[in-house]
Amino acid sequence: MRHTFSEAWSGLRRNASMTLAVIVTMWVSLTLFGAGLLVAQQVERLKDDWYDRVEISVFLCVADSRGGNCVAGEGATDAQRSDIEQTLKSNPEVAEVFYETKEQAYQQFREYYADNDPILQSTTVDMMQDSFRVKLKDPEEYQGVVSAVSGMPGVEQVQDLRKILDPMFAWLNLARWATVGLSVLLLLAAALQIGNTIRLAAYSRRREIGIMRLVGASNWYIMLPFLLESLIAAVGGAVMACLTLAAVQQFVVVGRAEAEIQTIRWIDWANVGWAMAWLAVLAVVLSIIPTLIATRRFLRV
Repeated sequence: MRHTFSEAWSGLRRNASMTLAVIVTMWVSLTLFGAGLLVAQQVERLKDDWYDRVEISVFLCVADSRGGNCVAGEGATDAQRSDIEQTLKSNPEVAEVFYETKEQAYQQFREYYADNDPILQSTTVDMMQDSFRVKLKDPEEYQGVVSAVSGMPGVEQVQDLRKILDPMFAWLNLARWATVGLSVLLLLAAALQIGNTIRLAAYSRRREIGIMRLVGASNWYIMLPFLLESLIAAVGGAVMACLTLAAVQQFVVVGRAEAEIQTIRWIDWANVGWAMAWLAVLAVVLSIIPTLIATRRFLRV
């Protein structure tokens, strides 16, 4: 083992600049890859939390309604309201149905615009719409409820919050895949750089490798110093990447985001640890495979 460590240290010292370049490239690429993993976990948490709160709002006609299935100058009748409620409650996809009166809607409106007197003074209870708030058993299955009530008399509009949330999550997923895609390119660059570094180190010691092969040294005995060199460089990059993710979690998520936005369930240290484990595995794989490929031609006598 003394020979192995001695040769590995000698190789790292002779190729210090390239080793440093490998460490930096691995650091950046693994950090981006880890960030992509954390973003993916955060998106899934947001989906779980927000999709569970998704409601379908069925707004009923009022006297000044201009769209939907409304009659000009007339609001929804008690019979129409009863039919709509019965249709919603009998739907197997519906978990709960809440009826919100005009007075309740007006009260929420006043709370929301408490600091805007001009709007409050120009708005009355009669201008509000009563509505049904529908909680679904499965937020993914909402189209049947929408189609069941959207054409009923007395319904002006059916609003589904997923129409608002889905585009947002589409952009978040795009950001996640863009981060992962960029990190994959950088990881490929790091793997090629490791291969080139080991290839140059092996070439500079080709005579020594040839003599070792002639005297019966095994392939693993010859390759072990090169594997150790690449592993040290890759682990160095992985350690830097893990420290970067830990700093982001501590100072950005815990220190700022959780304190300022408490309505969101943020990723925790367990998620960061899971991402770090993936970075460690990836760093080992990226150090071993290019080394095996780069040294293969020099193992032939």
